[in-house]
Amino acid sequence: MNNAPLLEAVGVAKHYPVKKGLIVARQVGAVRAVDGVSFALHRGETLALVGESGCGKSTTARLVMRLIEPSAGNVLFRGEDVTKVGGAKLRALRRHLQIVFQDPYASLNPRSTVADAIAEPMTVHGIGDNASRRERVAELLRLTGLRPFHADRYPHEFSGGQRQRIGIARALAVEPEVVVCDEPVSALDVSIQAQVVNLLRDLQQRLGLSYLFIAHDLAVVKHVADRVAVMYLGRIVEVAPKHELFSNPRHPYTRALLAAIPRPDPSRRGGVTPLGGDLPSPLAIPSGCRFHTRCPVAQPKCKELDPPLREIAPGHTSACHFAEDLPRFNAEAGTGVAPIAARRLAAYAAALAARTTPAIAPVA
Repeated sequence: MNNAPLLEAVGVAKHYPVKKGLIVARQVGAVRAVDGVSFALHRGETLALVGESGCGKSTTARLVMRLIEPSAGNVLFRGEDVTKVGGAKLRALRRHLQIVFQDPYASLNPRSTVADAIAEPMTVHGIGDNASRRERVAELLRLTGLRPFHADRYPHEFSGGQRQRIGIARALAVEPEVVVCDEPVSALDVSIQAQVVNLLRDLQQRLGLSYLFIAHDLAVVKHVADRVAVMYLGRIVEVAPKHELFSNPRHPYTRALLAAIPRPDPSRRGGVTPLGGDLPSPLAIPSGCRFHTRCPVAQPKCKELDPPLREIAPGHTSACHFAEDLPRFNAEAGTGVAPIAARRLAAYAAALAARTTPAIAPVA
């Protein structure tokens, strides 16, 4: 793996102004949806971004793609600042940065056929002629488990899982280097999740893709990710290789997320207290450590000083004043991945290793 990041976010922020007044509106505050996020994504790597709903994951994805303009910070692709370019140069950069949206119903134009939806990126970037685009559409449909004759149908004729496959095919149409996956399997049932996850893994190995993978399902994250970044209230609070993060989390919020994974045996209670209270409003960020209002180990220091994201072990960073003092995380006590999820992931891994069947079975 090349040491130079393929994609890098440096202090990226998105603040939405809140104004008051009927005649002369004045700004009275700001919703800090994303508040200084930094991470690096290397070639061929999958970086998972996890956290509660409303923590800023999807906003971060749109900032990276420059679908929305950042309030501060920089996004670098191959060392070039995406936030500083425009016009034809930005269009050329976007060929290498594609996204799979969370909602397979809203992400497709209901008036466009599947062929038009998948071919549109190739048309925008001037790739091939009509005949070659049609061939490419058929190839992508086969690759994602659909049939070439589905190209002439409309989105309303497909299920949610099939629509998400169409979204993946569209993202791959221009052969990108980075694919931002914004909850790509959250709307799918378990069997289809396995197929789509296997497809993404297989495409990554064959094409050398890099994924920024946003998800809520920690079992899926543990299967697909190389590294995991945990977000809370607009900031990243912990980053670590996946095995290290799941076995030895060094932030109380990460531990609470892992403790919240459902377990089939309710008598197996873990040693981590579940989170209490609600996520604070991004309009009124708590002082000091923004997690201290819900943290079970908070101290007076946490209310006054905002802890920086610092390295506590090689490749492992945490934004907690007491990261080194936290006891070893007890995964065996039921605070790790649930056994059912673990078995499901083991089946995924076995299917990948065997390679005896296609990554996704065609849909009739």
